[in-house]
Amino acid sequence: MNALAATNRNFRHAARILGLDSKIEKSLLIPFREIKVECTIPKDDGTLVSYIGFRVQHDNSRGPMKGGIRYHPEVDPDEVNALAQLMTWKSAVVDIPYGGAKGGIGCSPGDLSKSELERLTRVFTQKIHDLIGTHTDVPAPDMGTNAQTMAWILDEYSKFHGHSPAVVTGKPLDLGGSLGRDAATGRGVVFATEALLKEHGKSIPEMRFVIQGFGNVGSWAATLIHERGGKVTAVSDITGAVKNPNGLDIPALIKHKENNGTLKDFEGGDAMDPAELLVHDCDVLIPCALGGVLNKDNAADVKAKYIIEAANHPTDPEADEILSKKGVTILPDIYANAGGVTVSYFEWVQNIQGFMWDEEKVNNELQKYMTHAFGRIKGMCQSHDCSLRMGAFTLGVSRVARATTLRGWEA
Repeated sequence: MNALAATNRNFRHAARILGLDSKIEKSLLIPFREIKVECTIPKDDGTLVSYIGFRVQHDNSRGPMKGGIRYHPEVDPDEVNALAQLMTWKSAVVDIPYGGAKGGIGCSPGDLSKSELERLTRVFTQKIHDLIGTHTDVPAPDMGTNAQTMAWILDEYSKFHGHSPAVVTGKPLDLGGSLGRDAATGRGVVFATEALLKEHGKSIPEMRFVIQGFGNVGSWAATLIHERGGKVTAVSDITGAVKNPNGLDIPALIKHKENNGTLKDFEGGDAMDPAELLVHDCDVLIPCALGGVLNKDNAADVKAKYIIEAANHPTDPEADEILSKKGVTILPDIYANAGGVTVSYFEWVQNIQGFMWDEEKVNNELQKYMTHAFGRIKGMCQSHDCSLRMGAFTLGVSRVARATTLRGWEA
């Protein structure tokens, strides 16, 4: 099931649990605006090339729309639509005043030079500058984009609208980025994990963790778990997988990957088949990579007792049912990976106030938001006798529906 179908299914299930009016249900599902633009740039050799750019703005009832921009050859309008909708519910779950959006350009960033990427980013910004803004739609980095991409968007946007640091988040610190933003998603995952384990009378030092994906989110989650005394017994990424039943030395593994660009040949662990990682023996499994990795083919073999969805949509609905029957507790993506958008919100607030926070304040506020949100999700689970996924969806959807109704959506 693709991401859009799965997201719509979860939304409809939540709407039924909440007893939403069919008209408002339909209204919440349809995106506010879908933008498609052609971006033509000269390449370094003088030839012209065109790329298609997308921006889906899903909902703005609770505040400006918010979401990443990805540069990837398979930027698919359906997937962008699903992720924009997920951002709406995610922002509502952690109770930050944003709606959802998502965007992207269908290109292979690895095949473009830095100057070509800059030209492409600036042309894309020129095409959408009047549809984004500090109080309209605030982009952020995603797959294939980074702080530098945001710096170019900020500069190009400011040519039209004056200095506007709050128009994007995930910027370099020198241009108004927030301390703690780089680690935010991974740190949020760890705060969410702590909240869940506490609920079950457990703590990180007692548990064995397996982490799929060792990019920004996975490496930060692994580092923070390691610091708290948890055992990370296996990790994988596109270069391979490594395991150590006594726990991997995470700082050494990160250093090895930085020096060699791969997890292979790490002396502190044994190589393993990356395909076996998801069914490796552990207490907590944290998928931090792609969507759909847990499916009907492998769900029955998962040995973890807890799954923390640090990636977007890593568990197919079929796998969800199999895992629930096995008694596996799944902490859903729209809550577990919301640390990134929460600290993006803090960055936006700092930019609007022109007053920057120290890193300790950022991390303390993030912990407060993640812990409070978990309590509210548990409350919805108890009220509606449902899973954590439906607890999170009903919490997010009910907040957006309430805001929509209060604003007088039929007027």
